[in-house]
Amino acid sequence: MTSIDVQDLTKEYGTGRAVDHLTFRVLPGRVTGFLGPNGAGKSTTMRLVLGLDRPTSGTATITGRAYASLHRPLRHVGALLDARAPHGSRTARDHLRVLAASNRIPGRRVDDVLEETGLSSVARSRVRTYSLGMRQRLGIAAALLGDPPVLLLDEPSNGLDPEGIVWIRELLRRLAREGRTVLVSSHLMNETASFADHLVVLGRGRLLADTPLREFVHARVQPRVRVRTTDGPALSGLLARHGYEAVEGGDGRWTVLHARVEDIGHLTSGAGVPVLELASEEATLEQAYLDLTGAATEFTAVPSPPCRSLEN
Repeated sequence: MTSIDVQDLTKEYGTGRAVDHLTFRVLPGRVTGFLGPNGAGKSTTMRLVLGLDRPTSGTATITGRAYASLHRPLRHVGALLDARAPHGSRTARDHLRVLAASNRIPGRRVDDVLEETGLSSVARSRVRTYSLGMRQRLGIAAALLGDPPVLLLDEPSNGLDPEGIVWIRELLRRLAREGRTVLVSSHLMNETASFADHLVVLGRGRLLADTPLREFVHARVQPRVRVRTTDGPALSGLLARHGYEAVEGGDGRWTVLHARVEDIGHLTSGAGVPVLELASEEATLEQAYLDLTGAATEFTAVPSPPCRSLEN
């Protein structure tokens, strides 16, 4: 099975530990989102999987083998770690042709991936003239070049315009449907929620979660209901009598915690409380992620004090 297997993986730099006894498995047929605050160890882990760094202890294998032992590795694994990697004086076509030749990949694949990533019209332009989004597309083209069963992509949406973000989202889903193993690192929670089936979450080099996305969100964020009424006291008293905790907002809006919309609907209808709006507030990946990683964030901004005008 074409899986990525990380087993008791540790990486130390001097006295610091970037990855701390990490164990998880990335399976085929789904997109696995790889999440964590800055400094959590995501990039280090991906470099260890790709053999770019040596672990202090533990193993990281692809289909049971270390990356360094793979023959013609681009046929097995496609990776995007740094969109700035291609040499600026080369054209996109030449960059991909060199990669293809080094891995005995048929030359026709170069044209295939240029077309798939939307770069055909600029394939003969030098990479130094590319925008960040175009460089991202070139990096993705290189990752797809060998038609590999395993892909590791670090922030693939970075620099893409709205059309590009929709494109990469659909591409990731398609790759998973084809039975490939797809690991995607990202800081964009809403975007990750749009394509990921499963999550691996790190904090300070340790595994915090390894679970399906839906289970992760629902386990950490309780359901809430938004209600708007012209009779706030009646609604407040009704909810309190039935054990519901509610928070009053502006314009007659209330948020009922740990509640479901059908229950609040039956309750207000039976009591004759006027309701102008009744809606479920969906739990989000961002809420669940922040709840889990709050204590594992290495860099946290401190709110600035109010600005004072300078006196002459």
